[in-house]
Amino acid sequence: MQHKHSFVDRIEETLIALLLGLMTAITFANVIARFGFNSNILWALEATVFLFAWLVLLGASYAVKKHSHLGVDAIINILPAPVTRLVGLFAAGCCLLFSLLMLKGAYDYWAVFADLPPTSGRWFPTGFAEKFRSQSFYEVQDIPMLGIFAFLEDLINYGDEYEKLPKVVPYIVLPISMLLLVYRFAQASLAIWKGDADRLVASHEVEDEIEEVRALQGEHD
Repeated sequence: MQHKHSFVDRIEETLIALLLGLMTAITFANVIARFGFNSNILWALEATVFLFAWLVLLGASYAVKKHSHLGVDAIINILPAPVTRLVGLFAAGCCLLFSLLMLKGAYDYWAVFADLPPTSGRWFPTGFAEKFRSQSFYEVQDIPMLGIFAFLEDLINYGDEYEKLPKVVPYIVLPISMLLLVYRFAQASLAIWKGDADRLVASHEVEDEIEEVRALQGEHD
């Protein structure tokens, strides 16, 4: 099981590193083009914005998994263990509810670009809308159409060709990232329920690093 988790961690970390690397490479290439060749990569800024959005949204669920989000534990540290666990369950439940609401909103926003019906219901889905205005023909501003997505022209755009990348492609990160967030908060809630953890934020990286430095200094002394 530990090897499986490590493999999944490597996939997530590689994807996050790839997104960051692509952002850096595109920005660097645009700087070289502008100052070295008096030119400009027209789609560079928009591509970087989308990549940054992917990095943030996918990184949010990964941070939940690694307990790396910022949190204040000054109060729960002075509570008895049973109360700490109850507070942790309450916090995890609130976060899970929030992520479910975000998932509905994210899907509803993305669905019309995919020629799919959004959900009905104001807060929670009660079904799918019978009538909706498809926005599958919407394109981004600058990023050119990529051949690997040509199948979308027949699938959702009724055979019409795209000149630019359809918005359904970059926006798909919205429902995916929110689904991952729901999954991670569900995992965290289950861990607290089973007693494997007592809070959502259990990471103290800075404190751990300080202790490591102190330990090294103690060895040298």
